[in-house]
Formats: sequence, structure tokens, C-alpha cells
Amino acid sequence: MKIGVASDHAGFLLKQEVAESLRKQGHDVLDVGTDSTAPVDYPDFAEKVALAVRDGRAERAVLICGSGVGASVAACKVPGIRAAICHDTYSAHQGVEHDDMNVLVLGGRIVGPALAHELVQAFVAARFTGEERHLRRLGKVKAIEARYR
Repeated sequence: MKIGVASDHAGFLLKQEVAESLRKQGHDVLDVGTDSTAPVDYPDFAEKVALAVRDGRAERAVLICGSGVGASVAACKVPGIRAAICHDTYSAHQGVEHDDMNVLVLGGRIVGPALAHELVQAFVAARFTGEERHLRRLGKVKAIEARYR
């Protein structure tokens, strides 16, 4: 799978670990930054990775900032992006299965590397069910997005 990764300075070290782990598992990783722990603004990198997903350069993405909150909010501003902050494996896979989540957001100051790897694995392995109730609800989410474009 082609997976985008991005972070601000607070998520940089965890992003590097996540990207390396994904590569070792055979995934094609598109790293859109940042490239160090020097202070940067999370919206810039949330937008870059969200656009990579929206434009088809990545199937899904992992985005990391300090808490995960700001990056999650910013990524969801890009039409077609369904980003969610997850700190438990159930949410990481259920968000894909039920809500067709396409960006997993992590808090680099909240979760450690071991949990981050579990969350990413749950996210990457999950598939949208396509069940009628999930399609209906996703259609309503898309309709809300369309009304405010």
C-alpha cells in the first residue's frame, strides 16, 4: 500500500519510526515532511499529506503532531479527507471499517513507539466494510461537506 506520512516537529521522531516500520513491511512510503525537530507549523504538513491522499499519491496517511488534535482538525479541512486522532487500536481499525477514515492522526507526545506501531498496523490492515448502514452514514458526511464547499 502507498502510505503518506507527515508530522510537525513534535511528531518528527515518531514519524521516522513509523515510516521505517512501514517500509520494512513492504509498503511504499511517501514522506512529505517535516525533516527535523526544528519548530514548524502543523497545518502546513497536515495539508501536504491530506492533499497526497486526496490527489491519489497515497491511499492512506499517518499524520503526527504533539497531541494529534491540531493536525486532525487541519487535515479534515481538505475535502475528501476523513482524519481522526486514535489512541486505541479499536478506533484505528473501526474508523476505517465504518467511516472510511483515510488519515490516522497520532499524538507524538501522547503515544509511545510500541503503541504507535500497533495503531498503524490496525489502521493499515483495516478495510471499509461497504455495508449499507456505513455507506448511508458516509453519504451523509459527504453531503455535509458538499453543502459547505
